[in-house]
Amino acid sequence: MQGERDALVARILQEEQLEETGRVRRAIASRVQKLESADEFRVLVKHRQPVTAVALSEDDSKGFSASKDGTILQWDVVSGIHESYRWPSHDVLRSHGAKDPQGPATRHCKRVLTLAVSSDGRYLASGGVDRHIHLWDTRTREHIRAFQGHGGPVSCLSFRQGTSELFSGSFDRTVKIWNAEDRAYITTLFGHQNEILTIDCHRKERVLTVGRDRTMQLFKVPEESRLVFRAPAFSLECCCFVSNDEFLSGSDDGSIELWSTLRKKPVDIVKNAHALLGANKNLEPKNSGKIPNGHIENGDCGSESYRCLSAYSWVNSVTVCRSSDLAASGAGNGSVRLWAIESETKDIRPLFDLPLVGFVNSLAFAKSGQFLVAGVGKEPRLGRWGHNESAQNGVAVYSLKLS
Repeated sequence: MQGERDALVARILQEEQLEETGRVRRAIASRVQKLESADEFRVLVKHRQPVTAVALSEDDSKGFSASKDGTILQWDVVSGIHESYRWPSHDVLRSHGAKDPQGPATRHCKRVLTLAVSSDGRYLASGGVDRHIHLWDTRTREHIRAFQGHGGPVSCLSFRQGTSELFSGSFDRTVKIWNAEDRAYITTLFGHQNEILTIDCHRKERVLTVGRDRTMQLFKVPEESRLVFRAPAFSLECCCFVSNDEFLSGSDDGSIELWSTLRKKPVDIVKNAHALLGANKNLEPKNSGKIPNGHIENGDCGSESYRCLSAYSWVNSVTVCRSSDLAASGAGNGSVRLWAIESETKDIRPLFDLPLVGFVNSLAFAKSGQFLVAGVGKEPRLGRWGHNESAQNGVAVYSLKLS
């Protein structure tokens, strides 16, 4: 009896290890059930200005959000009870390593564009317009360090899983590596020819980035090499790891793409992933459940049922539930879409839409797959090229029912 129990525990631990390393993918997408009666997000936390980033702790108990006015909140994922992070004075920032503002600015701009939380939950990193990475203690919500070195706004951050290694991407076209535990700069990675927009890390010492140069790049840090993936005819906006060797991206033409390290072009493209309908209705899956590619291009004004506002169909955010086949994407068209990433056929299969008004600037799945968090705003994360007055600035959560 004891031997059977030990064998079961060993098998469970082995499966968990395989999932963590990305060698096994949990089948969650097929278990997600659509709840017709309550199929909507609920607002958990309100912000005064558009939310630019959301992040979840490793145990899914705490969440973090930031907005364009520099507000950073830490909240309980169940109750929504939140506390704010306190920005220190200019003198304290300088003592923590911050450099004096350059140009006409006389004080640090607090506008936050990105957040990342370490796997052990001790550190929260924020980045924004002031070109610094700010390190915070999540236990006290106090500022502990400012990393300076980027020559442009810090647009994206990501901790490598299971480590205190922090990757930052900037409008200065570089990726920098830091160690939060040692409060130290490590190195700089070069490759992009234009502003970097999004960054993601997996357990391996690799970093995935998307830039305005229409490329997605995979940096293999120990090997000092990189793979460059070029978008066919669109500009990539966001990206995330599916596994060590597969990635998901979203584009400004409303498409989402699945990539593999084995090919330089997407293995699957879903066009019009966030198409706009005149009455703000969602496209309903037909027959096989797929939205037909080429059904109507974003910006095509030939059909009166579509609003000719292609910017609202830009895919602003994509995310994948860790070590699983469940993905989500967000834009400004009034819904978040759930997807299944098919490991055998290497394609993207739509599940269903979740209504959510506003620009979905950031998404994060619970590691358990039990809920999805969205950072929403009246405006997109970068710039003010769109505005939706009926949207509510804040954090919304959707509880997933798994069979």
